[in-house]
Amino acid sequence: MSGDAPARRLEAILRADPGLMALLEALRGLGLPQWRVVAGCLYQTVWNSLTGRPRGYGIQDYDVIYFDPDPSWEAEDRVIGRVAEATRGGVGPVQARNQARVHLWFEARFGVPYPPLAAADDSLVRYASVVHAVGVRLEADGRLDVAAPFGLDDLFGLVVRPNPAIANRESHARKGARVKALWPELTVLPWPEGAIDSGPGHA
Repeated sequence: MSGDAPARRLEAILRADPGLMALLEALRGLGLPQWRVVAGCLYQTVWNSLTGRPRGYGIQDYDVIYFDPDPSWEAEDRVIGRVAEATRGGVGPVQARNQARVHLWFEARFGVPYPPLAAADDSLVRYASVVHAVGVRLEADGRLDVAAPFGLDDLFGLVVRPNPAIANRESHARKGARVKALWPELTVLPWPEGAIDSGPGHA
């Protein structure tokens, strides 16, 4: 997707944020498998640019995904420590999660089944709202690789559309209310009738 016009527009906005770019450079240096910075810190950075708000406004944390076939907590905890060390003093907080082990804890925490993933990017299609499903990675050659399985129309259209891939009506409503209060320009669409409708969702 990195060659199309919306992706180039996204890249220009992200590259104009020095804190976010420093984070991407620090994470690139760790060489985590299939890593990306995802979700809120990205779409909220775009919203701030589109609505004339300062960088960092409304951003609670910076989410990092990666995929390590070792699903143990010990392996993930080591990565969390490496990420914390590499990103100390920059934007944050930074939260790293191995997408190979989400299915091991998700249902116990949220009450919704979560099938195992085969790759880190597979998690994007399960996020609570369509606009959440965006991730970027800074490649060795400096290229910014963009993953957005639902495209970027909602992102630049300031639309928060529910994603009924998992039972996340409650999450969509809660997250939608929060961002609408911070960015009143947004349009938050309701959960579709007849879709699965319980549980908090993801991202």
